[in-house]
Amino acid sequence: MTSATVRRGDGDRSGRAIVVGAGVAGLTAARVLADSFDSVTVIDRDRLPDEPVARSGVPQAHQIHILWEAGRSALEELFPGYTEELCAAGGVPIDGQRDLHLYSQGEFLASGSSPFPLYAASRPLYEQLLRRRVGELEGVRLRPQCRFVAYETDERGTSVTGVSVRPRGAHRTELPAELVVDATGRTSRTPAWLARNGYGPPPTEEVTIGLAYTTIALERPPDDRRMIGMLAEPPRTRGGAVLPVEGDRWLVNVHGVHGDHPPAAADEIGEFVTPLPTPVFDRLLEECPPLAETGHHYPFPSNRRYRYEDLERFPDGLIVVGDALASFNPIYGQGMSVAALEALALGRTLRDGRSGIPTRFFDRAAAIVDPAWMLAVGADSAFSETRGDVPRGTSIFDWYLSRLFRKAHADGTLTDAFLEVLSMQQPPSSLLRPSVAWRVLGPGHAGNRSSRDSPNRPPSTRESEPDLFPQRSKRR
Repeated sequence: MTSATVRRGDGDRSGRAIVVGAGVAGLTAARVLADSFDSVTVIDRDRLPDEPVARSGVPQAHQIHILWEAGRSALEELFPGYTEELCAAGGVPIDGQRDLHLYSQGEFLASGSSPFPLYAASRPLYEQLLRRRVGELEGVRLRPQCRFVAYETDERGTSVTGVSVRPRGAHRTELPAELVVDATGRTSRTPAWLARNGYGPPPTEEVTIGLAYTTIALERPPDDRRMIGMLAEPPRTRGGAVLPVEGDRWLVNVHGVHGDHPPAAADEIGEFVTPLPTPVFDRLLEECPPLAETGHHYPFPSNRRYRYEDLERFPDGLIVVGDALASFNPIYGQGMSVAALEALALGRTLRDGRSGIPTRFFDRAAAIVDPAWMLAVGADSAFSETRGDVPRGTSIFDWYLSRLFRKAHADGTLTDAFLEVLSMQQPPSSLLRPSVAWRVLGPGHAGNRSSRDSPNRPPSTRESEPDLFPQRSKRR
């Protein structure tokens, strides 16, 4: 049973809205549009099944996805009871203070001192629950297997008035709307459409990282909820991550940047992770049977951001959200949370009135994207091979962050500060607060070291517990 979704603005709704794309960005946008419009249509070229299955239009659907606390809180505001539904459907609640193990700068970070709840699931499960809730809203219609063809405009070309679509097995047809939302991801055609129609393309920032990653699913003991992150960082071009998800599975991600890419075959991944500085991934692959012979491989050449807020002219009746607005290196797990926060910003924009929606929304969205962009491209720019539009001062911040991580090996307070940024509850600038900077820049270990301020290594890396699951015999 699903919880009722509280809608704002009942009695004030009018007009029609269309969302192109039924991913997380599109579904959360549809939720807030339902507060302001009589009719909301969500179109997508894929089938939109009732089951949590991967869709071909989401090529990264098999990969690890994490919902950081800021994103979870936003989804809970949009869909009251969503967290409870996620757990009831098999999503895994994680005690981040105990079960989150982050490795950086040669060691695992110390456990934080503050509670750090996380909720993990597969991307198909996140989306299925959102589709169900959106589909239950009055006035909202999901139209699967309906391909977007083009934007429709008024005679002057100053306003988007709807879209042309081609449903499967049918002729092209026009759908009128007062507002169209582009949630089509990195394949968005809006920049090219703007250039063709006299607006000029939006200023674009791109930072090339040359990433590729492979995810495989392993069997997981039901009571083991450890989450492990050891992301690539100079000079190490390889990394990995482990996430517990529904179905008693672990999703294991291995990745490499700047051309050092992992294989897709499950039986070849062990060789790829052998050079990593801790044996946790080797042990996991030894102890836990893979659920398929082939992993899911995904390339990600670059971070990309469109600065629509900087355009002098932009058509009324159109906005862009999610990865179509900015897409970040996915190993930092920011995409879903940014999309949910953008939906809240869209809701505030609509409640402020119908005039100048694109300009007001893009300004609000930029404030959401800025810290996520800074964190992602800042980390990526630490590699000398990275090229692109790196913000000024990034190299200094990278140096500072590296020192913070080294201090956080034995200072749980610094772990807390970083996790607040990672979970998007605080901006990266919060790491420069005097109380944090003193611990980072001071000599030796800042403050009094307590018994908890020691590296939070997963059990498989402890000499006293050499096997990840001692009760199992190793696979031959």
